[in-house]
Amino acid sequence: MTNSAIIGIGKTDVGEHWDTSLRHLAWYAIEAALDDAATTEIDAVFVANMLAGTLSHQDHLGALIADFAGLRGAESVTVEAADASGGAAMRQAVIAMESGLVQTALVVGVEKVTDESGSAVISAMNTGLDADYEAIHGQTLAGAAALLMRRYLHEYGLSVDDFAGFSVNAHANGALNPMAMFRNQIKANRFAAAPAVATPVTLFDMAPAGDGAAAVVITSRERAMDMVPQPVRVAGSALATDTIGLHDRRDLLWLDAAARSAQEALAQAGITPDEIDLFELHDSFTILAALSLEAAGFAPRGEGWKLARDGDIVRSGRIPISTMGGLKARGHALGATGVYQIVEVAQQLRGQAGDCQIPNARVGLAQNLGMTGATAVTHVLAI
Repeated sequence: MTNSAIIGIGKTDVGEHWDTSLRHLAWYAIEAALDDAATTEIDAVFVANMLAGTLSHQDHLGALIADFAGLRGAESVTVEAADASGGAAMRQAVIAMESGLVQTALVVGVEKVTDESGSAVISAMNTGLDADYEAIHGQTLAGAAALLMRRYLHEYGLSVDDFAGFSVNAHANGALNPMAMFRNQIKANRFAAAPAVATPVTLFDMAPAGDGAAAVVITSRERAMDMVPQPVRVAGSALATDTIGLHDRRDLLWLDAAARSAQEALAQAGITPDEIDLFELHDSFTILAALSLEAAGFAPRGEGWKLARDGDIVRSGRIPISTMGGLKARGHALGATGVYQIVEVAQQLRGQAGDCQIPNARVGLAQNLGMTGATAVTHVLAI
C-alpha cells in the first residue's frame, strides 16, 4: 500500500468550452481542489495533457499552469501518455510522495479539443498511434478500435448488438450526472443502427472528445488525517506499457499493459477484484471496455461483454462501471480523463456522487488507457 492519500478534488464539466482558455479551465479545477483540501501549500504540480501543443499551440504547461494558479515557483512539469496522461500524472505524483521529497502534490489534467475541429482534431489524436507504421498509412484510433472489435466478434461469435449494454449503462448513469457532456439515454435496440464510424464501430460505440479539467491534491496518509475529515487512500498505483502498434501485439485480444498494471495495483492494495466496489474503466470504445474487464480480472477472456448485456450494470451486474457516465456520456477529455476517473472514484467513496452514488462503496478501481492500451495506469482507492 502506498503512503499517499487524496485530500482535495475538483473538476469542470466536460463540453465545448469555446469561451474558456486552457489555463482558465485548469484553474477552475485547481481552485475547487485546493478549496476542498483547505490548503494552498503545494510542493509539486503534475499537469496532464495530450494535445495542447498541437491544438492550442501551447506547450510548457507546467510553468504556465503553476503561474496562473498562483503557484509560481513550485516544481511543475507536464506529463504526456496520450489519453492515459491523467493516470500517468497521478502515478508520478504518487511516486513523488513515496520518495519523501514532496509533501503535498497537485495533479491537474486539462484538455482543450474545441480550439480546432474536424480533420485537425483527428490528425492530432493520431499522433498517439505509431507514426511510422500506422498513422502514415491512414490508420485512425477509431480504425484501430474497429480492428479489435471485428476480431473479437469473429473470435467469440458475437454481434455488434452484444455491446449495447456498455453505452446504455454509461448514458443511464450520465443522465444522473449534472456535469456529464451527454445526459440523454440510449435504447439498446438503437445501438447497432447508429451511423458507422469505422465498421463495425458506430457512433454509439465511441466516446465524444470534449474540453475539461480535473484536479486532485494528495499528501501523505499521516498528514491527510490531520488535514481533512475523510481522506481517500491511494491503496495501489501501477503503470505498464505495451506496443503502440496493434501489428506488434503478441495477442490482439489481450490488453497486456492493462492486466499488468491492474495486477500490480491490486497486489499493492492486498485485495482481489472480488473486493472492488466499482470500476471506472476507459470506455473510449465499447471494445476497450470489454477487454479492460477481462484484463483486470472481472471476467474470463471472451466474456467481458456479458457484464453489460443486461444494459444495467450498476443495478444488476457483478461490478458497477462508468458510474457517472464514463468517457461515453461524461465525455472524454483526453489527457484529463484519468484525473476525472480518480475524482469520480473519490466522490463515490466519500458518498458525494449524488444520484450516481453506489451504496456502501469503500474500494474503487480506476484504469486509464493510452489509445488502444499501449499505456495503462491503474489506481486502487479506498477509505
